[in-house]
Amino acid sequence: MAMDSFTVASSFASLWIPRLSASSKFSKFSSSSSHSIQPRFRVVCSGGSRHNIAPQDFHFILHDAMDSSGIDASYAKEARKGFLTQIQYLSNIERETSISINRRVDLAKAALYIAAEDDSLVSHSSVPLPIDAFIHSLADLSMGYCTHYKSSFNLSPESFLESIERYMYVTKGFRRTSSKAQLEPQDLYLHTVLTHGTGSSALLSLIYSEILKMLRLWSLLDFDVEIYHPHDDYSLPTGYHKLKSKESDQSHIITTQSLLVEILSNLKGSFWPFQQNQSRSLFLRAVDVANCSDRSNAIEESGFQLASAKAAQHRLERGLWTSRRYGDMRRALAACERLILLDVDMKELRDYSILLYHCGFYEQSLEYLKLYQETKSSSCPTDTLSSKEEEAVENLMKRLALIMIEDGWSTPSYARKFIGKNAEP
Repeated sequence: MAMDSFTVASSFASLWIPRLSASSKFSKFSSSSSHSIQPRFRVVCSGGSRHNIAPQDFHFILHDAMDSSGIDASYAKEARKGFLTQIQYLSNIERETSISINRRVDLAKAALYIAAEDDSLVSHSSVPLPIDAFIHSLADLSMGYCTHYKSSFNLSPESFLESIERYMYVTKGFRRTSSKAQLEPQDLYLHTVLTHGTGSSALLSLIYSEILKMLRLWSLLDFDVEIYHPHDDYSLPTGYHKLKSKESDQSHIITTQSLLVEILSNLKGSFWPFQQNQSRSLFLRAVDVANCSDRSNAIEESGFQLASAKAAQHRLERGLWTSRRYGDMRRALAACERLILLDVDMKELRDYSILLYHCGFYEQSLEYLKLYQETKSSSCPTDTLSSKEEEAVENLMKRLALIMIEDGWSTPSYARKFIGKNAEP
């Protein structure tokens, strides 16, 4: 698609879409256009899909939209390729392998490739994030433990693990962010957690496992260890001797797949551009702003909820994406695309679709929404899909179908190249 700008489409008041002349600058997004954004690399989903998605190419939007806006996305693309080189080893068995015994996927590199891509998206730096330097930092962290706790290698397994935790949480001062609601950007990326010492439970678990990995490589660890990944908002990851594990420990074992999903889900939730009404799902928050849900019960909603949705819509129209409190569309899109590549939850297709809708990529939004519907109908989800969410999906599909049969659509109040904004508004 030959684009001179990357515009943001605002929400519509109803399903009625007025016609525009073919000369409208928004007509370039029309399904009748002979051009389409072509990704610089194409990702083929494997036949072993978790939700029976047929093999296909995923035509992601973000990187090429940046290029079309005059922003060099080469470092972001390279980082995405690095991420792909790691997750290509995710067999069904490897997905369920504990991170403490994982051998095929370099989780530290995967996490740093995630950080490198997002750093490129928001900083537009002339140099890429130095991934190798942070890999060396992890090795230095393990070497530091050996220097400070030489005598620990003669201790019992329990005392040995206690010494690692004393090194991590006392000597090195690593701390956990107390709640998901309080996660700051620096808590969400491995390189900044290594630098600042504060991070999510998932990233602290990853650092713990990397120390264990290095000690095992140096033949300093001769027993099997599991990492206890806490489910509350305050406990720290700890290690325990696998031979002495209890059945209750099983639910706290973090696997290769669950670690990557948690890292990306934290990013997605933190940078989701619609932060109003935390009690609703991310999808429904975006739908509220797009006005796709049934508003007949609006009188039952609180004035605060309606005001929050209007405030989010106002920021959407003005292109203010990068405030920590109001999210960042670029990083939310990137997180969605990587979650789709992991192929764990079909609802990621739906969530990606609503972001594309807000960005004005209606044809692509409809394609991903159709894929979500096809995947849902061909799978047997274990969870019960929300009736409100499914109703919103139907309304969004009707909206998009009407858009696709029209020559054009209303110009948003403010057409902004949000993708070209700096890291802070």
